[in-house]
Amino acid sequence: MWLHFFTCLGISGLALVFAQRSDVDDSKKDKEFQQNPDSSQPHRSVQKPPKPAGDVHFVASFDTDGFEGWVVSEAANDDTDDNRYGGMWAVEESYNQKIPGNKGLVMKSRAKHHAIAAYLQKPFPFKNKPLIVQYEVHFQDGIQCGGAYLKLLSEDDQLDLRKFFDKTPYTIMFGPDKCGHNYKLHFIFRHRDPVTGAFEEKHARKPDVDLHSYFTDKRPHLYTLIVRPDNSYEIRIDEISVSKGSFFHDMTPSINPPKEIPDPSHQKPEDWDDRPQIADPESVKPNDWDEDAPRNIPDPTAEKPDNWLDEEPEYIPDPGSKKPSDWDLEMDGEWEEPKIPNPLCKTAGCGTWTAPIIANPNYRGKWKAPMIDNPKYKGAWIPRKIPNPNYFEDKNPFEMTSIGAIGLELWSLTANIMFDNFIISSDEEVVKQWVKDTWAKTKAGYDADEPGLIMQLFMAADKRPWLWGVYIFTVALPVILFISLFWPNLRFGHPDDYYYKKTDDVQLGDEEKLVTKEQPQQSGTPSHVQQANEEETNGMRKENALTEMKADFEMSAQAQGGGEPDRGQIAVEEILRHRKTRLE
Repeated sequence: MWLHFFTCLGISGLALVFAQRSDVDDSKKDKEFQQNPDSSQPHRSVQKPPKPAGDVHFVASFDTDGFEGWVVSEAANDDTDDNRYGGMWAVEESYNQKIPGNKGLVMKSRAKHHAIAAYLQKPFPFKNKPLIVQYEVHFQDGIQCGGAYLKLLSEDDQLDLRKFFDKTPYTIMFGPDKCGHNYKLHFIFRHRDPVTGAFEEKHARKPDVDLHSYFTDKRPHLYTLIVRPDNSYEIRIDEISVSKGSFFHDMTPSINPPKEIPDPSHQKPEDWDDRPQIADPESVKPNDWDEDAPRNIPDPTAEKPDNWLDEEPEYIPDPGSKKPSDWDLEMDGEWEEPKIPNPLCKTAGCGTWTAPIIANPNYRGKWKAPMIDNPKYKGAWIPRKIPNPNYFEDKNPFEMTSIGAIGLELWSLTANIMFDNFIISSDEEVVKQWVKDTWAKTKAGYDADEPGLIMQLFMAADKRPWLWGVYIFTVALPVILFISLFWPNLRFGHPDDYYYKKTDDVQLGDEEKLVTKEQPQQSGTPSHVQQANEEETNGMRKENALTEMKADFEMSAQAQGGGEPDRGQIAVEEILRHRKTRLE
């Protein structure tokens, strides 16, 4: 059994090693390609500038156009004429570019404000088609604190991108943001109150997944927002949905205000008592209750040791210390000998003796009357409701303010944040094709350099050794079940040692049951003679049992019509022959 088990386990181990070796070979091939980009690799190619496959409202890949269409903000500070956005922008390839020629828009400055924007090719009106916004973000150096979200600026004839700043009206804000241990993925839109005309920000609920790895793995990630005319939205990361919701149920604050509100003029009556419990007015402080007793007191039973040295100081000058020869009185001041604990104090103690502090057994604290149910309690007071004068019902909040431009207005403690492959469209098929031409190739390049599944398992076990136990159990359990199912003999041993009797036919071991009855000891017969007689009798009975079993077997065969016995009958004969050999 164990031989087969360890053989299967060894084969599984060799398979793991072989898979790991394959991953290492693939990694070496990728490194060779980085040194020689001209070598042919199925997952490597020189970047060709992507082109949208259909109608779009905005697209930017930066591969050949650079800053074309983008305007760096020149907005000044409120109190000075200095440009508030001093952060630098660049169009360049990433550190570990997997596809040569693939460029992106990069924030180059650390701890500075950045602002850049571009007009849409044509405004996006929120009518009867969905809005799809998509772009890539690459935190090349990770991220400490900062944002990488975009703003879809509201359409306005007076919109000047050179003056783009944080107060420029926007319709939607979308993208990742992180500071400290707070990881966010914003989706905010500005909703116009149809009654007052004021705008209010509506925030979507948090995504349903952990966002930590998207900020720390130093890989580019694809962020997608889909806003549909049925007033629903969906957020995706790397083409995987991480949040879905409705404008009516998943936004904070809610789109439509309540129909009724508490009456601000309705005041609580003066005689309204909303205290569930009160101090018992009939309770009196006991006469022996001392509120001024201290919590801790000196131990009254403590006594100063007889050998306590009152005149000795706890610390004395170090007799072995000497003033340094280069000590300068004017520069270093007057030299003082360092002090050490007084060795005479080790036996009992030195200095002024004080009794140790203990808890005061008489301390009871401030007296308070016990609480009782308030007989005048009327419950929590709630003001009456009145119709909300600002109530409205927006049945289609999807109809937002039209979008005229896209902008990045950001601050970050970490530099070298890359943005790439922006697209705004209402056609999902066009966006899917754009993903195939851009993100899919980038992802394939990064996936090729990532360790395989087996290598990742080994790396995880190096960090968490307890995973080795999980791996062994995971491999061993299927092997044991497989052996137990197909080779039960290896699990339970030879049939001589076990047998499951499922019928009333003659079975292995029946002859032993017939001949193992205890024989009473005959009185007056020597033990050795009696033992010899028992062995002879048992031998005869076993022989008779075998004969009877064989006869029963032949009668059963004749009853079935004769002919050639089946495989089960042959097996029984083999068992009987084996048993007879053992008896002899």
